Amino acid sequence: MKKIFGVIALCLAVASCSTKDNDIVLFPESDFNTEVDGKAVSLYTLKAGDVVMQVTNFGARVVSLWTPDRNGDYEDIVLGYNNIDNYISNPGERFLGAVVGPYANRIAGGTYTIGEETYNFPQNNNGQTLHGGLIGLDMVVWNVDKVTEDSIVLSYLRPDGQEGMPGNLNIVMTYTLTPDNEFRIDYDAETDKATHVNISHHSFFNLKGEGNGTITDNVMVINASHTTPVDSFLIPSGEVADVTGTPFDFREPHVIGERIDAENEQLANGLGYDHNWVLDRKTPDQLEFAASVHEPASGRFMEVFTDQPAMQFYSGNFFDGSSTGKYGKALKYRESIALETQKYPDTPNHENFPSTLLCPGEKYKHTCVYRFSVK
Repeated sequence: MKKIFGVIALCLAVASCSTKDNDIVLFPESDFNTEVDGKAVSLYTLKAGDVVMQVTNFGARVVSLWTPDRNGDYEDIVLGYNNIDNYISNPGERFLGAVVGPYANRIAGGTYTIGEETYNFPQNNNGQTLHGGLIGLDMVVWNVDKVTEDSIVLSYLRPDGQEGMPGNLNIVMTYTLTPDNEFRIDYDAETDKATHVNISHHSFFNLKGEGNGTITDNVMVINASHTTPVDSFLIPSGEVADVTGTPFDFREPHVIGERIDAENEQLANGLGYDHNWVLDRKTPDQLEFAASVHEPASGRFMEVFTDQPAMQFYSGNFFDGSSTGKYGKALKYRESIALETQKYPDTPNHENFPSTLLCPGEKYKHTCVYRFSVK
């Protein structure tokens, strides 16, 4: 593998950015230094093994993630913007590279009940609450508690009643790059009032590099025998369905585009894949293999490991090319995937789903690992 060059070339103008000669383009902190609601926002660079990543504490977002292909040539494999203003103003996809929650995915009708108390939340997605509502964890400034060469510790106290959700929720999240070319996320949270918690990470990956073409030729494996089917608003019915004989069976490797346009009610509801897979787990809370993606042309290979019971696979069906990424390329239909480890969507409204309720004195813990290699 070719070496990463020193502190690596900073690119001051997107028009001059290039990855040829294996340069890794890092954005300057000055493009991200600002204040939001009186709190300082900046950009941080992490390095370990063959991976380089930039993170902003606005929404705890991964801005760029550079990995080599089988020839040692680097590409930035996550979608994003090249300045903080675009993340704040949301010219296109809101959740690029962000932490999502405090309840990731959807809550039906923007409401749930705990005991005798009913809570109502902003409906920001076809009458549902998606990823925490209008002001989710992606739209706030996180405290930067510690930064090292290969890790950053971020924290946020989500106040009781924000977006209608109960409890002062104290969240600590650590991003770590490891010598084994892993991006590891560790979440910890505590509350002073019963509340539902389901936090996840929402990078959009293109193993060819941002803006470099379709993901439908990628080869996917998902370690799951079941999904939770959804209606046309992507709300679970409560059923846990066997994937055998359906386009949702990725227990053996399949090209993503092989069945994505098949005549299937669930694919029609999601305009492709945008569903929750119930992982085939051997333990209740240990890190286990969840999924892998192989991009044949570059050889890049990504594996996902988690201690959570489920994972959302989204195939970029709602991108329309109207917004522009970091390197001047349109963010297009089915040119990225999200693999979000999680608990089930809309669990508070389904008694048969594993509980997401966090009570005072309990601790929410969640680990997700994205491992990068070539084959």
